[in-house]
Amino acid sequence: MHIPDGIIPLWQSAVYWAVALINIGIFFYIFSDKPGKDRRMVATGLFAAAAAAVSSVSVPSPLGVPVHFFLIPLAAIILGPMTAVLVATLCLIIQFFILGMGGITSMGANILTMGIGLGIGTYAVYRVASELDGTLAVFSATFLGIMAAAALHILILLAAGVAGPEILMATLIPFYIFVAVVEGAANIFIVSFLERVKPDLIAMEKV
Repeated sequence: MHIPDGIIPLWQSAVYWAVALINIGIFFYIFSDKPGKDRRMVATGLFAAAAAAVSSVSVPSPLGVPVHFFLIPLAAIILGPMTAVLVATLCLIIQFFILGMGGITSMGANILTMGIGLGIGTYAVYRVASELDGTLAVFSATFLGIMAAAALHILILLAAGVAGPEILMATLIPFYIFVAVVEGAANIFIVSFLERVKPDLIAMEKV
């Protein structure tokens, strides 16, 4: 989901940046009225650094192409949807300036997919599914959050005229399904582990 500069027309990039900045502004507006700011910012920074590391490592897959994981769904489940947007934003900034991944003009679009689509999508499913079963909630939220981000990614590339829908869906959807299944299963174990060793982290207010 690291769209580089030069792929998206500048006017579209401006729209995506506007949407991204509005969501970041909403986070800081909500955050300003919440207690425990220092603890949340430390957790946000740690998640951002971890997400930058995890999503920059390519892993061989049965699909024949390297894949990478996100960690943003886990941030959404533990810290909340708007915090996950900030985590994704910081992750993308770190990766651009240190690793040369993504871009500046395209960062708004990348925040839209990895932050807004992935973070808010994951948390929305988690809130609903957690009323039924905790394990199901973690897996389904991660899976559907990644697929929502994949749909946004494809729509952004379609709007930019990069390729037709058949090509984009054939090349991207199998990749994201594989990532969503593996990361969903991993998050079940991670959340279960944190519930035992760091219940205070799981109990943090979701912002």
